[in-house]
Amino acid sequence: MSKKEKEIESVSDGSRAITKVHVSDVVIMVVISVLCLTCILPFLHLFAKSISSNAMVMAKKVFFWPKQVTFDAYTSIFRDGTMVYSMVYSAIMTVVFTLLGMIACTCAAYPLSKKRLHGRYVFSFILMFPMYFSAGLIPTYLLYKNLHMLDTVWVLILPLIYSPYNMLIMKTYFQANLPDSLEESAKLDGASDFQILFRIALPLSKPIIATLSLFYAVGRWNSYADNKYYIQSDALKMIQYRLSQMVSSATEAQTTTLSEAAAVTSTPEVLQAAAIMFVTIPIICIYPFLQKYFVKGAMVGAVKG
Repeated sequence: MSKKEKEIESVSDGSRAITKVHVSDVVIMVVISVLCLTCILPFLHLFAKSISSNAMVMAKKVFFWPKQVTFDAYTSIFRDGTMVYSMVYSAIMTVVFTLLGMIACTCAAYPLSKKRLHGRYVFSFILMFPMYFSAGLIPTYLLYKNLHMLDTVWVLILPLIYSPYNMLIMKTYFQANLPDSLEESAKLDGASDFQILFRIALPLSKPIIATLSLFYAVGRWNSYADNKYYIQSDALKMIQYRLSQMVSSATEAQTTTLSEAAAVTSTPEVLQAAAIMFVTIPIICIYPFLQKYFVKGAMVGAVKG
Protein backbone atom coordinates (compact mmCIF):
# COMPACT_ATOMS: atom_id res chain seq x y z
CA MET A 1 0.00 0.00 0.00
CA SER A 2 1.37 3.38 -1.03
CA LYS A 3 1.79 6.36 1.32
CA LYS A 4 -1.07 8.23 -0.33
CA GLU A 5 -3.43 5.28 0.08
CA LYS A 6 -2.48 5.00 3.76
CA GLU A 7 -3.28 8.68 4.28
CA ILE A 8 -6.67 8.28 2.59
CA GLU A 9 -7.47 5.24 4.73
CA SER A 10 -6.44 7.01 7.94
CA VAL A 11 -8.72 9.92 7.10
CA SER A 12 -11.66 7.68 6.20
CA ASP A 13 -11.55 5.65 9.43
CA GLY A 14 -11.29 8.76 11.62
CA SER A 15 -7.86 7.97 13.08
CA ARG A 16 -6.46 11.24 11.85
CA ALA A 17 -8.23 14.20 13.41
CA ILE A 18 -8.24 17.77 12.14
CA THR A 19 -5.73 19.81 14.12
CA LYS A 20 -6.28 23.24 12.58
CA VAL A 21 -8.62 25.64 14.32
CA HIS A 22 -10.03 28.35 12.09
CA VAL A 23 -11.35 31.76 13.08
CA SER A 24 -14.88 30.63 12.25
CA ASP A 25 -14.52 27.75 14.72
CA VAL A 26 -13.52 30.16 17.46
CA VAL A 27 -16.45 32.44 16.67
CA ILE A 28 -18.87 29.52 16.79
CA MET A 29 -17.48 28.33 20.12
CA VAL A 30 -17.72 31.82 21.58
CA VAL A 31 -21.33 32.23 20.42
CA ILE A 32 -22.32 28.81 21.78
CA SER A 33 -20.57 29.58 25.08
CA VAL A 34 -22.42 32.88 25.42
CA LEU A 35 -25.75 31.20 24.68
CA CYS A 36 -25.02 28.52 27.27
CA LEU A 37 -24.14 31.16 29.84
CA THR A 38 -27.41 32.99 29.21
CA CYS A 39 -29.20 29.79 30.25
CA ILE A 40 -26.96 28.74 33.12
CA LEU A 41 -26.15 32.03 34.86
CA PRO A 42 -29.78 32.93 35.74
CA PHE A 43 -30.22 29.56 37.45
CA LEU A 44 -26.97 29.98 39.34
CA HIS A 45 -28.03 33.46 40.43
CA LEU A 46 -31.44 32.27 41.64
CA PHE A 47 -29.97 29.26 43.41
CA ALA A 48 -27.35 31.42 45.12
CA LYS A 49 -30.02 33.84 46.33
CA SER A 50 -32.31 31.07 47.52
CA ILE A 51 -29.73 29.72 49.98
CA SER A 52 -28.13 33.03 51.00
CA SER A 53 -28.95 35.10 54.06
CA ASN A 54 -31.48 37.90 53.87
CA ALA A 55 -28.89 40.55 54.71
CA MET A 56 -26.58 39.55 51.86
CA VAL A 57 -29.43 39.44 49.34
CA MET A 58 -30.88 42.78 50.41
CA ALA A 59 -27.41 44.31 50.25
CA LYS A 60 -27.12 43.11 46.61
CA LYS A 61 -23.95 41.16 47.39
CA VAL A 62 -25.11 37.79 46.03
CA PHE A 63 -24.45 37.07 42.37
CA PHE A 64 -23.42 33.53 41.38
CA TRP A 65 -22.09 32.22 44.69
CA PRO A 66 -24.13 31.97 47.91
CA LYS A 67 -23.08 33.94 50.96
CA GLN A 68 -23.93 33.01 54.55
CA VAL A 69 -25.67 29.82 53.45
CA THR A 70 -29.07 29.16 54.99
CA PHE A 71 -32.08 27.06 53.96
CA ASP A 72 -34.72 29.10 55.77
CA ALA A 73 -36.57 29.91 52.54
CA TYR A 74 -36.96 26.23 51.60
CA THR A 75 -37.99 25.41 55.18
CA SER A 76 -40.70 28.10 55.00
CA ILE A 77 -42.01 26.67 51.73
CA PHE A 78 -42.28 23.15 53.15
CA ARG A 79 -43.85 24.38 56.39
CA ASP A 80 -46.44 26.37 54.50
CA GLY A 81 -47.61 23.29 52.60
CA THR A 82 -49.39 25.19 49.82
CA MET A 83 -46.54 24.94 47.35
CA VAL A 84 -45.91 21.31 48.28
CA TYR A 85 -49.58 20.43 47.68
CA SER A 86 -49.54 22.23 44.34
CA MET A 87 -46.31 20.43 43.41
CA VAL A 88 -47.80 16.98 44.08
CA TYR A 89 -51.07 17.93 42.37
CA SER A 90 -49.20 19.29 39.34
CA ALA A 91 -47.06 16.14 39.11
CA ILE A 92 -50.17 13.93 39.06
CA MET A 93 -51.85 16.17 36.51
CA THR A 94 -48.75 16.14 34.32
CA VAL A 95 -48.53 12.34 34.34
CA VAL A 96 -52.22 11.92 33.49
CA PHE A 97 -52.07 14.62 30.82
CA THR A 98 -48.95 13.11 29.22
CA LEU A 99 -50.46 9.61 29.17
CA LEU A 100 -53.73 10.74 27.60
CA GLY A 101 -51.88 13.03 25.20
CA MET A 102 -49.67 10.22 23.92
CA ILE A 103 -52.71 7.96 23.46
CA ALA A 104 -54.52 10.64 21.45
CA CYS A 105 -51.40 11.45 19.43
CA THR A 106 -50.69 7.81 18.61
CA CYS A 107 -54.29 7.06 17.67
CA ALA A 108 -54.22 9.98 15.21
CA ALA A 109 -50.70 9.59 13.82
CA TYR A 110 -50.54 5.84 13.18
CA PRO A 111 -53.61 5.53 10.89
CA LEU A 112 -52.66 8.71 8.99
CA SER A 113 -49.21 7.27 8.29
CA LYS A 114 -50.77 4.43 6.25
CA LYS A 115 -51.39 4.98 2.55
CA ARG A 116 -54.20 2.42 2.55
CA LEU A 117 -56.36 4.64 4.77
CA HIS A 118 -59.18 5.99 2.62
CA GLY A 119 -59.67 9.74 2.93
CA ARG A 120 -56.49 10.25 4.92
CA TYR A 121 -55.84 13.62 3.27
CA VAL A 122 -59.23 14.87 4.44
CA PHE A 123 -58.59 13.60 7.95
CA SER A 124 -55.10 15.12 7.91
CA PHE A 125 -56.53 18.51 6.91
CA ILE A 126 -59.15 18.37 9.67
CA LEU A 127 -56.62 17.35 12.32
CA MET A 128 -54.00 19.89 11.20
CA PHE A 129 -56.43 22.82 10.88
CA PRO A 130 -56.29 23.74 14.63
CA MET A 131 -52.51 24.18 14.29
CA TYR A 132 -53.04 27.32 12.21
CA PHE A 133 -56.42 28.69 13.34
CA SER A 134 -58.29 28.85 16.63
CA ALA A 135 -61.59 30.34 17.75
CA GLY A 136 -60.06 32.71 20.29
CA LEU A 137 -60.21 33.09 24.04
CA ILE A 138 -63.81 34.27 24.49
CA PRO A 139 -65.47 31.59 22.27
CA THR A 140 -63.28 28.98 23.95
CA TYR A 141 -64.35 30.18 27.40
CA LEU A 142 -68.03 30.07 26.39
CA LEU A 143 -67.61 26.57 24.99
CA TYR A 144 -66.03 25.29 28.20
CA LYS A 145 -68.81 26.96 30.17
CA ASN A 146 -71.51 25.25 28.12
CA LEU A 147 -69.73 21.93 28.57
CA HIS A 148 -69.59 22.53 32.35
CA MET A 149 -65.82 22.17 32.35
CA LEU A 150 -64.94 25.42 34.09
CA ASP A 151 -63.25 25.07 37.47
CA THR A 152 -62.69 21.33 37.00
CA VAL A 153 -59.59 19.25 36.42
CA TRP A 154 -60.86 18.32 32.94
CA VAL A 155 -60.45 21.85 31.63
CA LEU A 156 -56.72 21.44 32.28
CA ILE A 157 -56.49 18.06 30.54
CA LEU A 158 -58.97 17.43 27.74
CA PRO A 159 -58.58 20.58 25.57
CA LEU A 160 -54.82 20.16 25.15
CA ILE A 161 -54.25 16.41 24.97
CA TYR A 162 -54.36 16.55 21.17
CA SER A 163 -51.47 18.49 19.65
CA PRO A 164 -51.34 18.84 15.83
CA TYR A 165 -47.62 19.53 15.95
CA ASN A 166 -46.85 16.41 17.99
CA MET A 167 -49.13 14.35 15.77
CA LEU A 168 -47.28 15.57 12.69
CA ILE A 169 -43.90 14.61 14.16
CA MET A 170 -45.10 11.13 15.15
CA LYS A 171 -46.77 10.60 11.79
CA THR A 172 -43.55 11.52 9.99
CA TYR A 173 -41.58 9.18 12.23
CA PHE A 174 -43.89 6.26 11.47
CA GLN A 175 -43.63 6.92 7.73
CA ALA A 176 -39.84 7.17 7.81
CA ASN A 177 -39.02 4.26 10.11
CA LEU A 178 -41.80 1.68 9.69
CA PRO A 179 -41.69 0.29 6.14
CA ASP A 180 -44.78 -1.17 4.57
CA SER A 181 -43.01 -4.50 4.10
CA LEU A 182 -42.81 -4.90 7.88
CA GLU A 183 -46.56 -4.48 8.20
CA GLU A 184 -47.22 -6.79 5.25
CA SER A 185 -45.13 -9.56 6.79
CA ALA A 186 -47.00 -9.19 10.07
CA LYS A 187 -50.31 -9.34 8.19
CA LEU A 188 -49.22 -12.57 6.54
CA ASP A 189 -48.57 -14.01 9.99
CA GLY A 190 -52.12 -13.19 10.98
CA ALA A 191 -51.49 -10.07 13.08
CA SER A 192 -54.27 -7.53 13.44
CA ASP A 193 -53.83 -3.76 13.24
CA PHE A 194 -53.78 -3.40 17.02
CA GLN A 195 -51.21 -6.20 17.34
CA ILE A 196 -49.00 -4.50 14.76
CA LEU A 197 -49.31 -1.22 16.62
CA PHE A 198 -48.59 -2.52 20.11
CA ARG A 199 -46.08 -5.28 19.28
CA ILE A 200 -44.17 -3.77 16.36
CA ALA A 201 -44.77 -0.05 15.84
CA LEU A 202 -44.59 1.21 19.43
CA PRO A 203 -41.58 -0.89 20.52
CA LEU A 204 -39.68 0.49 17.51
CA SER A 205 -40.74 4.06 18.31
CA LYS A 206 -39.21 4.57 21.75
CA PRO A 207 -37.21 7.67 20.71
CA ILE A 208 -40.22 9.55 19.39
CA ILE A 209 -42.39 8.41 22.29
CA ALA A 210 -39.83 9.73 24.78
CA THR A 211 -39.49 12.98 22.83
CA LEU A 212 -43.20 13.71 22.59
CA SER A 213 -43.78 12.65 26.19
CA LEU A 214 -41.23 15.24 27.20
CA PHE A 215 -42.98 17.83 25.03
CA TYR A 216 -46.31 17.05 26.67
CA ALA A 217 -44.92 16.96 30.21
CA VAL A 218 -42.94 20.20 29.94
CA GLY A 219 -45.81 21.97 28.20
CA ARG A 220 -48.31 20.99 30.90
CA TRP A 221 -45.88 21.69 33.74
CA ASN A 222 -45.00 25.19 32.52
CA SER A 223 -48.47 26.25 31.42
CA TYR A 224 -50.45 28.57 33.67
CA ALA A 225 -52.70 30.56 31.29
CA ASP A 226 -55.54 28.01 31.44
CA ASN A 227 -55.28 28.02 35.25
CA LYS A 228 -55.66 31.78 35.18
CA TYR A 229 -58.68 31.85 32.87
CA TYR A 230 -60.65 28.73 33.77
CA ILE A 231 -59.82 27.84 37.41
CA GLN A 232 -61.06 29.56 40.55
CA SER A 233 -60.70 26.94 43.29
CA ASP A 234 -57.40 27.07 45.14
CA ALA A 235 -57.27 23.28 45.29
CA LEU A 236 -57.15 23.06 41.47
CA LYS A 237 -54.40 25.63 40.89
CA MET A 238 -51.19 24.15 39.56
CA ILE A 239 -47.71 25.02 40.76
CA GLN A 240 -46.78 27.37 37.91
CA TYR A 241 -49.84 29.54 38.46
CA ARG A 242 -49.12 29.79 42.18
CA LEU A 243 -45.57 30.76 41.35
CA SER A 244 -46.83 33.38 38.92
CA GLN A 245 -49.08 34.82 41.62
CA MET A 246 -46.20 34.95 44.06
CA VAL A 247 -43.82 36.68 41.65
CA SER A 248 -46.33 39.18 40.26
CA SER A 249 -48.06 40.11 43.51
CA ALA A 250 -46.97 42.92 45.78
CA THR A 251 -44.20 42.48 48.34
CA GLU A 252 -46.58 42.65 51.30
CA ALA A 253 -48.85 40.01 49.76
CA GLN A 254 -45.95 37.65 49.20
CA THR A 255 -44.82 37.93 52.82
CA THR A 256 -48.37 37.47 54.16
CA THR A 257 -49.08 34.47 51.90
CA LEU A 258 -46.51 32.25 53.56
CA SER A 259 -46.30 33.81 57.02
CA GLU A 260 -49.86 32.79 57.92
CA ALA A 261 -49.02 29.09 57.70
CA ALA A 262 -45.34 29.09 58.61
CA ALA A 263 -42.84 31.10 60.55
CA VAL A 264 -41.35 32.96 57.61
CA THR A 265 -37.99 34.56 58.30
CA SER A 266 -36.97 35.11 54.68
CA THR A 267 -37.49 38.23 52.61
CA PRO A 268 -39.84 38.11 49.59
CA GLU A 269 -36.91 38.20 47.18
CA VAL A 270 -35.33 35.12 48.75
CA LEU A 271 -38.70 33.35 48.89
CA GLN A 272 -39.24 34.04 45.19
CA ALA A 273 -35.85 32.57 44.29
CA ALA A 274 -36.47 29.49 46.44
CA ALA A 275 -39.95 28.99 44.97
CA ILE A 276 -38.64 29.25 41.40
CA MET A 277 -35.93 26.70 42.09
CA PHE A 278 -38.45 24.46 43.87
CA VAL A 279 -40.65 24.45 40.76
CA THR A 280 -37.87 24.18 38.16
CA ILE A 281 -35.67 21.46 39.66
CA PRO A 282 -38.02 18.50 38.85
CA ILE A 283 -37.96 19.23 35.10
CA ILE A 284 -34.18 19.74 35.18
CA CYS A 285 -33.78 16.34 36.85
CA ILE A 286 -35.89 14.59 34.17
CA TYR A 287 -34.04 15.96 31.13
CA PRO A 288 -30.75 13.97 31.50
CA PHE A 289 -32.59 10.63 31.52
CA LEU A 290 -34.47 11.41 28.29
CA GLN A 291 -31.76 13.37 26.47
CA LYS A 292 -30.61 10.40 24.36
CA TYR A 293 -34.12 9.65 23.11
CA PHE A 294 -34.98 13.33 22.86
CA VAL A 295 -32.18 14.18 20.42
CA LYS A 296 -32.71 11.10 18.27
CA GLY A 297 -36.48 11.42 18.17
CA ALA A 298 -36.42 15.14 17.39
CA MET A 299 -33.95 14.72 14.52
CA VAL A 300 -35.52 11.64 12.94
CA GLY A 301 -39.14 12.61 13.53
CA ALA A 302 -38.77 16.09 12.09
CA VAL A 303 -37.21 15.02 8.77
CA LYS A 304 -38.96 12.72 6.35
CA GLY A 305 -37.02 10.16 4.36
